[in-house]
Amino acid sequence: MRRESRKHMLQRYNKERQRNLLARPGAHDFVLVLDNLKPGFNVPKIFRSAEAFGAREVHLVNIGPFDPAPAKGSFRKVPARFHDDFRPCQDSLRSEGYDLFVLDPGCPDVLGAFELPEKSAFVLGNEEFGFSFEPTDYPGLRRLSIPQFGRVQSLNVSIAASIVMYEYLRQRGTGP
Repeated sequence: MRRESRKHMLQRYNKERQRNLLARPGAHDFVLVLDNLKPGFNVPKIFRSAEAFGAREVHLVNIGPFDPAPAKGSFRKVPARFHDDFRPCQDSLRSEGYDLFVLDPGCPDVLGAFELPEKSAFVLGNEEFGFSFEPTDYPGLRRLSIPQFGRVQSLNVSIAASIVMYEYLRQRGTGP
């Protein structure tokens, strides 16, 4: 049974990945970079939120096939860019004029207190293992944190993605 469901998941993924080739950039000039996330539930949920917030595109770094069903069709609507490792992704975004931000719960620079540039790229790492690269190897990366007041050390990555997208829109005057 499990082998059969994996087979169907891969079929859905391949079909939706082909449809993704026709996706148009979202209304806003921010992008998400999903770095080394587990390809399970969070990746499609982030696509769903990215479509809702009008993300230009989503970059996937070292992320294997995932079930697109939880995205509710958003995987075919938000352009996806696939990378084997972070450097080519970072180089591509820099050449397009993007400022890159890593979300780091330990950083003293708080998301809402920092003015985000129009071309912002938000890098989200694996909840358990962090980033697939050493952020200090990329001196141009800026670190930001989402304020938290409880005892938990980090937020769910799909929730963190939604918060940063909302803050981007709030600051640009396109959100509530």
